[in-house]
Amino acid sequence: MLRLEDAPDPELAPGEVLVRVRACALNRLDVWERQGLPRVQIPLPHISGSDVAGEVVASAATDVTIGGRVMLQPGVSCGRCSACLSGRDHECPRYEVLGYRNHAGGYADLVKVPVQNLIPIPDEIDFVQAAAFPLTFLTAWHMLVTRAQLARGEDVLVLAAGSGVGQAAIQVAVLQGARVFATAGSDAKLARARALGAHEVINHHTQDIAAEVLRLTNRRGVDVVIEHVGEATWPKSVRSLARGGRLVTCGATTGGRGSLDLHALFAKQLSVLGSYMGTKGELLQAARLFFTARLEPVIDRTYPLADAADAQRRLEQSGQFGKIVLEVP
Repeated sequence: MLRLEDAPDPELAPGEVLVRVRACALNRLDVWERQGLPRVQIPLPHISGSDVAGEVVASAATDVTIGGRVMLQPGVSCGRCSACLSGRDHECPRYEVLGYRNHAGGYADLVKVPVQNLIPIPDEIDFVQAAAFPLTFLTAWHMLVTRAQLARGEDVLVLAAGSGVGQAAIQVAVLQGARVFATAGSDAKLARARALGAHEVINHHTQDIAAEVLRLTNRRGVDVVIEHVGEATWPKSVRSLARGGRLVTCGATTGGRGSLDLHALFAKQLSVLGSYMGTKGELLQAARLFFTARLEPVIDRTYPLADAADAQRRLEQSGQFGKIVLEVP
């Protein structure tokens, strides 16, 4: 269950900063933590929340502006290993997402983070928008730009356009010059996907995704599939790929088992790429486009922190288009 209660203020270690939370966006990970994850122990009581924006109120690090408006890089790493020092901080052996397991998150008045996780935000960016940006846009950027190496003019299939990753992936792909095919489960969501820049839309409740992709591409298929649904869509995602296509997966909401015909894999020269979060450098690249209004997180609904249970309930029911955000007064 989710319960609002008093907790001790976080105590800062050297190099850490205390942030007063003004907004915290929800992610599917928050629901999985509450429901329980296989072979994962969540220490209780636990504070979830990976996407945070707020104001710096205290610091045990140098060169930090008290009162500065910031959003937080959601990935926490050691900063000392070869992966971190090579700019691959998301591959750090100690990498963990804020609000998961050992790092208390943003469903709170205060949260502490390493100083390197602070990203200053311009005055014209409000806290709700800032909280809705980091995790999903970092994930989409890493999937499309880094893993898939998306090229201008390529075709991209984005599943579940109304999800956080979905709405971000549509925008990033369009910005990279791709033609986007997006799926959703209602006409209203399909219309919103088109408004974000999707060229073609598919209702995954009433249409066969792969059949529609092949029809719309004259039997060719798409160059890249952004897959985060899992078992329910995996076979259709693979069938939607053109020769030389790349399927990039960052999640398995409907289950983690997906079969693959090896004959199709080598005959069509397909690539299946795993993707998890991304580097701080990638987030800074994407953030520049956010700060100049070329990327803009879609806000579905906001809730006060005390109504976090209602917010998670809406996320579980998949009724949202875009990000659900908790506001902290």
